[in-house]
Amino acid sequence: MTPPFLIDYELPTHLIAQEPAEPRDHARLLVIRRRDGTLAHHRFRDLPEILAPRDLLILNDTRVLPARLLGKRTVTGGKWEGLFLRELGDGTWEMLCQTRGRLQPGERIAIDPGPLALELVERLPAGRWQVRPLLDGSPVEVLGRFGHVPLPPYIRKGVASEADRTCYQTVYARQPGAVAAPTAGLHFTPAVFDGLGQRGIDWSFVTLHVGLGTFRPIEVDDYTQHPMHREWGELPQSTVDAIARCRQRGGRVVAVGTTAVRVLETAAQFGPLASWSGETELFIYPPYEFSAVDALITNFHLPRTTLLLLVAAFAGPELTNTAYRTAIAEGYRFYSYGDAMLILP
Repeated sequence: MTPPFLIDYELPTHLIAQEPAEPRDHARLLVIRRRDGTLAHHRFRDLPEILAPRDLLILNDTRVLPARLLGKRTVTGGKWEGLFLRELGDGTWEMLCQTRGRLQPGERIAIDPGPLALELVERLPAGRWQVRPLLDGSPVEVLGRFGHVPLPPYIRKGVASEADRTCYQTVYARQPGAVAAPTAGLHFTPAVFDGLGQRGIDWSFVTLHVGLGTFRPIEVDDYTQHPMHREWGELPQSTVDAIARCRQRGGRVVAVGTTAVRVLETAAQFGPLASWSGETELFIYPPYEFSAVDALITNFHLPRTTLLLLVAAFAGPELTNTAYRTAIAEGYRFYSYGDAMLILP
């Protein structure tokens, strides 16, 4: 039996944002109130005036790695493209590899520009490979020298510019490890933080290293059977303490992005909220009872994705459908570089 929420929708291609708003906080903000189902149109720079002084924002401070590598197969000279996914325990990397022809264990890839080369160690499932970098240095150091911004394919067919190194990164990113940006946070600017501070609105941080699985479409009819991807996250004690102070003063916990929601709700599964770190495969879809989050800032997500289901669980399926229909009719910009929603109680 298919669950009662339509996860498909049609989006005119001209609404897929190819560049971020300039400046970032001039992005549009659709404000939704669950208690009465009302929708209001704002700019993201209005956020400090919309929230209450007692509220607490929870932001994901992951930093996007320049995880895309370009090179050639030394055996054939053919073009090769790879995406770093994670470091394995023995210093090798797990990568997604694309090329013409069939790659073979033992092959070497010459990365452009040199002197970095990669040795293919072992084929893994789903187009992935265990790869040995033939150059000393941590993944952060090596990718920082040779990597490119891993833009999603719906932005300029994945071809990044030099500006994307800054644009596809939150202004507060500090923990390297993601291969995709926590896009709800891209709208924040120093001016927005100044406005929040002047209103007495506090903020704190979690980490969730966004993985490639965030883009994986739901391919089964019953979305509850979708195999959820794993991502590493951390809820530090300082943020647990900030949330406790927020609750004591009667404020609301406002998660910035579905990634922040996943960290908070994962930690809440183990009892009273406490510091936590590890991998999460929490899959949130309607109906779901949220324990740690009162409000949500999020971008507009692709159809048939787990991100869209999380939003539907939080706002309610009917209100989510109404919000997306309204956003399309009003010409909002969608996906990673697009506009945002604020879902309030």
